[in-house]
Amino acid sequence: MNKSTLALAVAAGVLAQQAGAAGFIEDSKATLGLRNFYINTDNRSGAANPSRNEEWGQGFDLRFISGYTQGAVGFGVDAIGLLGVRLDSGGGTNGAANGAAYGGTVFPSESNGEAVDNFSSLGLTAKAKISQTELKLGTLQPKLPVIVTNDGRLLPQTFQGGQITSGEIKDLTLIGGQIEHVKGRNSSSNEQLSIGGASARTANSNKFIYAGGDYKITKDLTAQYYYGNLEDFYKQHFLGLVHNWSIGPGVLKSDLRYFNSSDDGLNGNTATYYSNGNYNSTANGKGKVDNNLYSGLFLYTVAGHTFGGGYQVSNGSSDFPWLNQGDGSSAYLTTDSQIAKFARAGERTWQARYSYDFAKVGVPGLTAGVVYLHGDDIDTRSPASTDSSEWERDLTVGYVVPEGPLKNVGLMWKNATWRTNIPGQRDQDENRLIVSYSIPLL
Repeated sequence: MNKSTLALAVAAGVLAQQAGAAGFIEDSKATLGLRNFYINTDNRSGAANPSRNEEWGQGFDLRFISGYTQGAVGFGVDAIGLLGVRLDSGGGTNGAANGAAYGGTVFPSESNGEAVDNFSSLGLTAKAKISQTELKLGTLQPKLPVIVTNDGRLLPQTFQGGQITSGEIKDLTLIGGQIEHVKGRNSSSNEQLSIGGASARTANSNKFIYAGGDYKITKDLTAQYYYGNLEDFYKQHFLGLVHNWSIGPGVLKSDLRYFNSSDDGLNGNTATYYSNGNYNSTANGKGKVDNNLYSGLFLYTVAGHTFGGGYQVSNGSSDFPWLNQGDGSSAYLTTDSQIAKFARAGERTWQARYSYDFAKVGVPGLTAGVVYLHGDDIDTRSPASTDSSEWERDLTVGYVVPEGPLKNVGLMWKNATWRTNIPGQRDQDENRLIVSYSIPLL
């Protein structure tokens, strides 16, 4: 029995007995999220086709979050229904070759490479709460240093598993869980878990365990530790420190992160489970997970302006590992950008950021920002190199209507340029246009 079916069975049994319980109904919420999403990617170099990927669709994200029944143990159920409707996309422009394993940029694909007309999924989550401890079983969307849900396309990524969160100790939040499957942002089907470099749909795992916590040392200083283990791929430890310091008229935010990642199980000796990286012993440069990643990001906010800069070092023979099935995913990195992640073996990356909130000059809801990242000293094999580099410039302009009949309608334009001399990679320009709106139903 899969997690969603089990979650539904548990929730139905409990709620049948306590259907009228106060709290379950009164504290329930339901919303319908609408997202109109357009993306085009222009591959500026290389001979491979297609040179241009383009898709446009309308997404519907219906969510129900229940309250809890009364009693020493409260029970509830959450649900998420997702539907993506194709408005414009086809073979040759959706980023999927014939028989592509993971579909196009936004939509799943037919065997001939054509984008489907629509795709949908339903996720259910049973939950129970005792005091300040909550257990969830079913569809999850965790956002933690060792596992991050991606929401960068028409519909969000979802995971299947169980998670427990506890806030019984003042200023300390503890979280642990196990994930068994993932549903990609361009898919209606649950898949097993993997990493970049491993043989697609051959090398997989159905067990990712994670645990850790956030401790608020003071109101302005938070320390984090998390552990993640994708069975037969990698083990990962994370340490983080976030501090907010009032300096003059503004606030300086310091975000320090450290990841230690090593091999686990088959990744240490089986080629199909190897990670991307820089290994002399293999012609394709792949091998076991071996990575230490350090980063610091500093942001100073004053009078609507935010100025920032940061530096990241990716040491070791392998690229930084994260949950990645090859269909689009997120990693908890200060360099995780619109196109690239800047976490290859040996890579040193510096970045500069600036953003502005136009509410300070009488235009509430309007924001704009730009980020520039440059990574060099990238180690590659086939051909061998220790000085490959890449850079990316991301520009974002957003506006949320603050009042009137269109209140809360959001408009966003995201533009990115990525250039590299990494062997086998293609320069890219990308634009995304997003119109979003959330309707409260309950």
